Amino acid sequence: MRLRERLRYKAKSLLRGLNAWTGMDGDQKQQPSTSSFVDTRKPHSLGKTVLNVSHKFLVLLVRWFLRTIYGEHGQKMPPIRNLILMESASSLALKIRTRKLTSVEVMEAFIERCKEINPLLNCVVDQCYSTALKEAAMADKLIASGTLTEEQLATEKPFLGVPISTKDCIRVKDMLHTAGIWKRRNIRGEKDSRAMELMRKAGAIPFALTNVSECCMWWESVNTIHGRTRNPYDTNRVVGGSSGGEGTIQAAAASPFGLGSDIGGSIRMPAFFNGIFGHKPSRQIVSNDGQYPEAVSEEQEIFLGIGPMCRYATDLKPMLRIIADQNAKKLRLDEPVDLKQVRFFYQHNDGGGFLVSPVDMDIRDAMEKVMAHFRSTVKSEVRKVYFDKLRKSANIWFGNMKHKEKISFDAQLDNLEGTVNPYVEVLKWIVGQSNHTFIGIMTAITERKGIQYGTEQYHYMVQQRDELLQEMKTMLGENGVFIYPTHPTVAPYHNEPLVRALNFSYTAIINVLGFPSTAVPLGLGREGLPIGLQVVANVNQDRLCLAVACELERAFGGWVAPEVLA
Repeated sequence: MRLRERLRYKAKSLLRGLNAWTGMDGDQKQQPSTSSFVDTRKPHSLGKTVLNVSHKFLVLLVRWFLRTIYGEHGQKMPPIRNLILMESASSLALKIRTRKLTSVEVMEAFIERCKEINPLLNCVVDQCYSTALKEAAMADKLIASGTLTEEQLATEKPFLGVPISTKDCIRVKDMLHTAGIWKRRNIRGEKDSRAMELMRKAGAIPFALTNVSECCMWWESVNTIHGRTRNPYDTNRVVGGSSGGEGTIQAAAASPFGLGSDIGGSIRMPAFFNGIFGHKPSRQIVSNDGQYPEAVSEEQEIFLGIGPMCRYATDLKPMLRIIADQNAKKLRLDEPVDLKQVRFFYQHNDGGGFLVSPVDMDIRDAMEKVMAHFRSTVKSEVRKVYFDKLRKSANIWFGNMKHKEKISFDAQLDNLEGTVNPYVEVLKWIVGQSNHTFIGIMTAITERKGIQYGTEQYHYMVQQRDELLQEMKTMLGENGVFIYPTHPTVAPYHNEPLVRALNFSYTAIINVLGFPSTAVPLGLGREGLPIGLQVVANVNQDRLCLAVACELERAFGGWVAPEVLA
């Protein structure tokens, strides 16, 4: 029976791949009557069709090669023995302030877990364990003093005594602040970023810093300072980027919650690959103060955002409320959400984006189960839609990321102290003498090509963004959510993103639109790797995303621990 099921799955996947090669996914051949938007695509040119077909064969060849090199599965995770590690951040905070647990024993549990998993996963790149334990003892002393009642603690310091981690591009006082850039390898934070300052004020205690991609501009977390981070579900697979180390430390139950940042999917892709929750807030809600690299234009400042990453959906809202600070009132987070009044829209894929992988059958099946749940159990309105412009997601993102300030990526790689010559760096990389990753060098080269600021093509992509924004805002209104894949495939093998480079477009398009989006895990797929989707809402309607995330966690289980000792 299992053999028959596998053969049926392979046949469906092959048919799916053949449809994608021609630029036409099966479910777009005939749009359902409930679809709000008409498929207006023109056939691909012969040249693009050839490139698409060639690309699919290259992807298959690289996948076969990497599977041969790595084998079926990586090393096994150390099992989770301490049940403290299985608690949500909110639950830990409650137990600490009600004296069922001490902050010190909680901190010790997570520090021990970090030491246990890091040799295998390489997600922690700096730590302040001794300082964190002292601060934990101070939190316990404050609680024991009775200076503040339990109710006051819950209001004024809702995460008192809870450990928190963050990625190595969000500044934390006295910890490394490299953003994976070689020239910043010895730089440390002089003070906390605004978001971490607010979390610290709420009682959270920073204790670990996590790995990122070089200059935070790639969706595999690897750099020449700290090396490569590995996936807790299969160490041969990627963890996403640039918040990849942050996704990993939480999936491995080595941190209860943390902060990530996102300009093209850097929260949501690691959340997806590691099977946790991650929320990109609405534009300009959370301060970007203390991030490096900084946004180099007003538009990039809008696209970039710091947000919560956690294993349990229940932690998303209180974290967002804290880091949003004075802007929290714009989000009306305490306003109840009746899911029966929420309108659900969904699209299986981007419609056949150029050089973008087709969506895995596991992810499509999961989306259908989610839609069936909202139709039958919640009794909500559910409609399948199609936005043709999503096929251009990568180009729209690349075009809108261009800016007039002339700060190039090769200057970012040199910490804005000069510029790196990427052609010389290629030669140095070949002989193992470059301080930069291959993808960092290639990004510097390719940045000089393609869409340029101020050109006709640039203005066209800005227009496409604005039109898509208006179409989706009209659809979503104040009570609509859009269910969309976070990524078209489960976590690929290390280095495999090089031939699947544009797959990040599923998350990137949401950044340039400024919408809030929550990555929601939906368990493990056939390969034993996390699957999930993203929930998108209109600007400042973040509470809808969070309410849907909580419902999906309740219905489908949410985070699945990689290993638990029976």
